[in-house]
Amino acid sequence: MANLTRRSLLYGSLGVAAAGALTRPHIANAAATTATVWWVQGFAEEEDISFKKMVADYQKASANTIDYSIAPYAPMRQKIVSAVASGVVPDLFQNTPAEVIALLAWDDRLVDVSDVIETQKPQFTQTALLTVNCYNNAEKKRSFYGVPYTVGCQTNHIWRPLVEKAGYTLEDLPKTWDDFYDFFKEVQNKLRAQGMRHIYAMGFQLNTTGNDSNSLFNSFLIANGGQNIVTNDGKLHLDDPKVREAALKALTYPTTAYKEGFVPPGAINWNDADDNNAFHGKQIVMDLDGSLSTEVAIIPKGAKNVETAKGFLKYLIQPQVLNEYLKAGLGRNLPAMPAIVKDDPWWLDPKDPHRVAYTQQGALGPTVPTFWTSNPAYAQVQNEHVWATAWADIISGGMAPQVAAEKAFKRVEEIFAKYPIAQS
Repeated sequence: MANLTRRSLLYGSLGVAAAGALTRPHIANAAATTATVWWVQGFAEEEDISFKKMVADYQKASANTIDYSIAPYAPMRQKIVSAVASGVVPDLFQNTPAEVIALLAWDDRLVDVSDVIETQKPQFTQTALLTVNCYNNAEKKRSFYGVPYTVGCQTNHIWRPLVEKAGYTLEDLPKTWDDFYDFFKEVQNKLRAQGMRHIYAMGFQLNTTGNDSNSLFNSFLIANGGQNIVTNDGKLHLDDPKVREAALKALTYPTTAYKEGFVPPGAINWNDADDNNAFHGKQIVMDLDGSLSTEVAIIPKGAKNVETAKGFLKYLIQPQVLNEYLKAGLGRNLPAMPAIVKDDPWWLDPKDPHRVAYTQQGALGPTVPTFWTSNPAYAQVQNEHVWATAWADIISGGMAPQVAAEKAFKRVEEIFAKYPIAQS
């Protein structure tokens, strides 16, 4: 691909029209082959059904075969790690955990998929493109190493009936960060006074595994003014007092809420689905959850059927195909192409205000990529759960927040020292 600066990538597709996005799917004719695809199991059964239908449609249109396996995200993560380590890899898998794309691209273990991106490049959000424009340390430059198809964001999920049962309305919610979450502590107190002994205010993920704990920390970090911990040039800024203070606050508030009894005791051992289960079971009044990442599909080096895998991805990201796939999956994931939600009224149908709010925020509102898009060092920070380990040090180890923060800062700095990036 042409050598792109971060600035040229950010602005390069702004002037291209995205009208008429939902056109008829097209697929190029080629000799029939088989590609092995690993896909993460959806949280809802409809997501898996939708994926299987999309695969069947592709196979019918192309005469190719997709030999797929679907597994829950945690076992899939282990499966991917083992495959990459052994060199016996499938032709295609997803970025689970999300940051794995940055780490594998750094190690020169992914196939460049710029040609796939080019087929729909004007349609993608800037955030989606930045997420897959990763740095390859062997080639000392960035390129596209993944194909985005969904975008996400962090959202506050709230049980309005529980808020009202406590004597409040959603209009009573404060507009500042700490006060907003403090509000739910009072809701818990009121509900417990009414006999709901097992209700908790918040479903903070405080475990040292999975994606959600990383996303939760990053949300608190940004909210407290630490958004410049890693800047677009890939530089770490833990020398900035504002960033250090924001990180300390992001370590302090969730752990204090936990120790004060406003977060379920099991939250330190949850997996990424357990807060969902607690929320749906009305064990918690609210949950800050979602995704601060973009779901992408990646082709590992060593794949035997690269061109077939690319052909499948080109089919997946055709707007009409992608739209039908995500809609049939109940719209749990948002398309990485704004024109899709603008052209299809289903996404903004007021009959479902929840979907409308999520679409407005994640697909049409301003978004930024995660920190590891600027430097894969932050991907390793997340992979090691450095910040979540600091939470554990505070909660289980009895460490003072300031001490835990200093320990985490030191580890983050050590990791960044191993990832020098030449700017491109």
